[in-house]
Amino acid sequence: MSEPLPIEAKWPITDRSKLQLFSLNTPNGIKIAVALEELGLPYEAHKVRIGEGEQFTDAFKSVSPNSKIPAIVDLDGPGGKPMALMESGAILIYLAEKTGKLIPKDPAQRFQCLQWLFFQVGHIGPMFGQFGHFFKFAKDKCDHPYPLERYTNEAKRLLGVLETQLTGREFLVDEFSIADIATFPWVNALDFYGASAVLPLTDFPHVKAWLERCKARPSFQVGKDVTG
Repeated sequence: MSEPLPIEAKWPITDRSKLQLFSLNTPNGIKIAVALEELGLPYEAHKVRIGEGEQFTDAFKSVSPNSKIPAIVDLDGPGGKPMALMESGAILIYLAEKTGKLIPKDPAQRFQCLQWLFFQVGHIGPMFGQFGHFFKFAKDKCDHPYPLERYTNEAKRLLGVLETQLTGREFLVDEFSIADIATFPWVNALDFYGASAVLPLTDFPHVKAWLERCKARPSFQVGKDVTG
């Protein structure tokens, strides 16, 4: 048996043959659970209670120096050595390359997939997150209209970008991929924010249909509750 990892000071690993997921069922956290379900990779899930500050413990920072979920530990990483990885986009690429699934093999399509993955990481996630913060969580902390107007307008613009891309196709690239897995939990979060009146998906019918296709997959039905 290998030596215990620093993360095990707080989250003991019970099955070292499985990939280890440290997460919570936020949009970023759900991404990785959905990917693992899609890929059929055996994994052990550990709940990180960010509301209680567990992400700032030394144990968690041993796998995620930025104190953000999700993080994984692959005890059978490159060269057969344990590998810890943070950042949901990087984790999705790692899992896709480890299995040869959820990312196109055609080089041109592969870069299209990565393009939309980074679109989520750089735009959808940060802008939707800021919208949700000012719309749902900070109403009593900021009475100036500028932040909410800015992030509402940007979220609406980004939904328009997705609408254009999804016109005439079922998924962001030719087949369901890590680009879809990265993005749809964030679009789904608009419902959690209670934003249907200001960002109605009925204004973006192709996005709405795509979201329903993604949510109907068995991987989401399981993955959304893995670290709930």
